[in-house]
Amino acid sequence: MRLLKEFRDFAMKGNVVDLAVAVIIGTAFGKIVTSMVEDVLMPPVGKLVGNLDFSNLYVSLSDKIDAANSAKHAQVAATQPATTQSMVSSVTDLFDTATRLPLAEARKLGPVIAYGNFITIIINFVIVAFCIFAVVKLMTVAQKRFEKEQAAAPPPPPTKEEVLLTEIRDLLKQRT
Repeated sequence: MRLLKEFRDFAMKGNVVDLAVAVIIGTAFGKIVTSMVEDVLMPPVGKLVGNLDFSNLYVSLSDKIDAANSAKHAQVAATQPATTQSMVSSVTDLFDTATRLPLAEARKLGPVIAYGNFITIIINFVIVAFCIFAVVKLMTVAQKRFEKEQAAAPPPPPTKEEVLLTEIRDLLKQRT
């Protein structure tokens, strides 16, 4: 029973409850930022850089994945008009997600370095860090403004009790 009471006292302290609320709100905010980055920001960025799908960018670390990607590339190339293969097009093939296995399928075949997900997570982090910076900055400005107003405000007049005690003190001084 004593342990249960101590736990209840600990859990009901203001800091613990505030922390729990902050974690819940932070989790929800993280989901909002993730959705904003993945569903709102990254598609236009991908479109600007040539219909690039960041969620499927990866480097293969397996021969099975390389063979499957070559087969998919050949399948897509068979439907396209013949062109000469240049150095630029071979480099852009690394970013052409239409001629490669999706990341989920590639992971089933072997290890990959999913740098597209990493780029997306970095963008998430930058957005969250900027939002936290903005909130802290606003709180600092508000706190400085509050302190400035407190310093500029005249002190309140003495209460009735203080006036009475001052009179009593002065009378006692006069007697001695």
